[in-house]
Amino acid sequence: MKVTIPELSLVVLVGPSGCGKSTFAQRHFKPTEVLSSDYCRGLVADDENDQSATRDAFDVLHFIAGKRLAARRLTVIDATSVKPEDRKPLVALAREFHVLSVAIVFNLPPKLCHERNENRPDRSFGSHVIRQQSQALRRHLRGLKHEGFRHITVLSSPEEVESVTIERQPLWTDRRADHGPFDIIGDVHGCFDELVELLGALGYEIDARAETPRARHPAARKAVLLGDLVDRGPNSPAVLRLAMSMVEDGTAFCLPGNHDDKLRRKLLGREVRITHGLGETLAQLDHEPPEFKERVATFLDGLVSHYVLDKGKLVVAHAGLKEELQGRASAVVREFALFGETTGETDEFGLPVRYNWAGDYRGKATVVYGHTPVPEVAWTNRTICIDTGCVFGGKLTALRYPEKELVQVPARKTYYEPARPLHPSDADQPPVAERPYHDLLDINDVVGKRIIQTGVHRNVTIREENAAAALEVMSRFAADPHWLIYLPPTMSPSDTCKDGEYLEYPRETFAYFRHQGVAKVVCQEKHMGSRAVIVLCKDEATARRRFGVTDSGVGFVYTRTGRPFFSDIDQHAEVLDRLRAAMDRTGMWGRFETDWICLDAEIMPWSAKAQELLRSQYAPTGASATFALDAAVTALAKASERSDGNKQLASRFLSRQSCIARYVEAYRRYCWKVDSVSDLTIAPFHLLATERRVHVDMDHVRQMEVLGELCRGDEELLRATRFHVIDVTDTERERQGTEWWEELTERGGEGMVVKPANWIVKGRRGLVQPALKCRGREYLRIIYGPEYTLPEQMDRLRERGLSVKRSLALREFALGIEALERLVRGEPLYRVHECVFGVLALESEPVDPRL
Repeated sequence: MKVTIPELSLVVLVGPSGCGKSTFAQRHFKPTEVLSSDYCRGLVADDENDQSATRDAFDVLHFIAGKRLAARRLTVIDATSVKPEDRKPLVALAREFHVLSVAIVFNLPPKLCHERNENRPDRSFGSHVIRQQSQALRRHLRGLKHEGFRHITVLSSPEEVESVTIERQPLWTDRRADHGPFDIIGDVHGCFDELVELLGALGYEIDARAETPRARHPAARKAVLLGDLVDRGPNSPAVLRLAMSMVEDGTAFCLPGNHDDKLRRKLLGREVRITHGLGETLAQLDHEPPEFKERVATFLDGLVSHYVLDKGKLVVAHAGLKEELQGRASAVVREFALFGETTGETDEFGLPVRYNWAGDYRGKATVVYGHTPVPEVAWTNRTICIDTGCVFGGKLTALRYPEKELVQVPARKTYYEPARPLHPSDADQPPVAERPYHDLLDINDVVGKRIIQTGVHRNVTIREENAAAALEVMSRFAADPHWLIYLPPTMSPSDTCKDGEYLEYPRETFAYFRHQGVAKVVCQEKHMGSRAVIVLCKDEATARRRFGVTDSGVGFVYTRTGRPFFSDIDQHAEVLDRLRAAMDRTGMWGRFETDWICLDAEIMPWSAKAQELLRSQYAPTGASATFALDAAVTALAKASERSDGNKQLASRFLSRQSCIARYVEAYRRYCWKVDSVSDLTIAPFHLLATERRVHVDMDHVRQMEVLGELCRGDEELLRATRFHVIDVTDTERERQGTEWWEELTERGGEGMVVKPANWIVKGRRGLVQPALKCRGREYLRIIYGPEYTLPEQMDRLRERGLSVKRSLALREFALGIEALERLVRGEPLYRVHECVFGVLALESEPVDPRL
């Protein structure tokens, strides 16, 4: 005997004690799928027969069942459940999670059940208990369907129980095994000519004969019709004929729209209001034979609410579908799929005000829907509405999946005047910005402990306390979040020199990469400025379309912690304008086939805030120390004539006086007065991303060449970063790289950054450091203090640990690349921000800030 149950369902085993439910469950279901009331009673009372714990036991059972159903897992309830009041909360639980209820009833003789219980030492109740349970079961057996059970199987003998085989059947909505490719078509509304034209544009071979229209794609693509085939348009019967034939031929899926469902109910003889174009459809059907109308009624009655396709990566529904309803079955699911979600209010046109469920959508599946006509399509999170109002004089739109390309044909005329204007004039309504993302961030997207998957490194864990620190920075100081698509990673210094006068030296830097199996490295001059990320658009229309901003010009410049780099709005705008002009002059827009670009750069001098820090803290320290030392050295010089001890002390203070002088000279190189943009210098060193591409595949040599060309577009503002390519396996080339570093640092430069020629390199222990900084001896005075070069100080500093810093550098690098990859793939902003916030959160990890 084969018993078919839905793959996702709540299975309730119904029967008196001793009927064999537990044995049946062990035979046909996984141990983890079965929730036993006896076991839950034992969990809360240490005794499966303690009836006083029954209420608590069922609380536990219902809680676990709810968690399983929420996770789309079949769940089996092993309890007597012989009374309607026992089954009622289980049916309610199934309805809450939009799964079907299944009852498998063990209607065995009471005598047999009692005999079985007598052989069980853990069952001490009398035969009257079994008799009462059996009577309660039989009394209400006929009412199971009325209670809400959709699938009912009654087993009346041990032989029937033994003969059962369980077959799990996917829900009608579950087409995960169908991977497409698909051509998803928005609301047609009787526009047959436009539908035929659109299918032709999609590459379908069409036979448009009136009685038996057909359409088939030579590459076996499938069309998906999102519903609302009928009403308002000129030829609903022809649209229905084509849709039905394509479904029969296996070349299309079809979903019901609310207009189709209303026609279905009318053709089945139910009372409906003849409004919103239904009258036109009925008039057109009056010219059709009765058998055609019967065929239409049967076809529409067989359409399912939605489909889950391509391993769950794609969901199609007429009005869309929230994540918690996808792949489930209930009246609520069908209602949402047909009508969407409304607030209960109506607008000035008498139409329902719809709740913006797409703005809150956080599901993994792409949801494609129609129902509500829009002038232009736009992605919101992972959802897109492709009803572009063909019947109202707009367009008929298709989305090619998985390519995510739009194909559209214009309406040949306006067939029906909409209640709400499809293209509102300025007088009717202010224009709505084209926003690819929802306006506001959701705090739940960034708080709490998170584990973020990255493509270039292992999973990155963000601790809850660090996430809170990042949120504090972002919420109080950050730029418009729509621009925050990337934050640069921290960078580890090179290995510490074990002896000599240097704390950091190229020898150790080259040795690290050589040990990791990296032969070719790029040494870049490390600029004495402030890190800045530049997001630049070709025009304001691109800023609106790609980043969803309307009031921030053509781009944004922000710091490595996401704060606006410029406090002067005019300076900010001028920098962006000059960068855009440089892009124009050098033809970079066309070269990369993009209308936006993201750059990593240094802006010199240090930002105003950093300069204020130097003036208020470092400079007074140097000045006061210099004054005090001058007085001390003068006094000790006189005292040294009297004793050798005074001579040694005087020598020590002379050394300190020299250190302080060098310290003052070091910080002075970082400051100059900035009155205008002409006083700034910008040195771009990473071309991070453009439309459809993250440029990690472009090695650092090519990066430097391309950015050098960009700098020639405005040589007054932009400075090309100097670099050398070094083979660390060649002693002579390594010596040349060391001499170049010495030349840079002796002239007061900060040092250099050494990177593998390729962005992403896997070494003996996984991902290799993407960059190491090797800083000059004098620059490190600012970091470690004026006297850090004294022998006792150097001995202490040589013990510094780098492991935590290097771990942070790898994790932040992986998160930064992942953020950009998600952006160019068209993923929603909250997915990008998950990585961006992760970088900022890791910055609050406890690590020596001087590293």
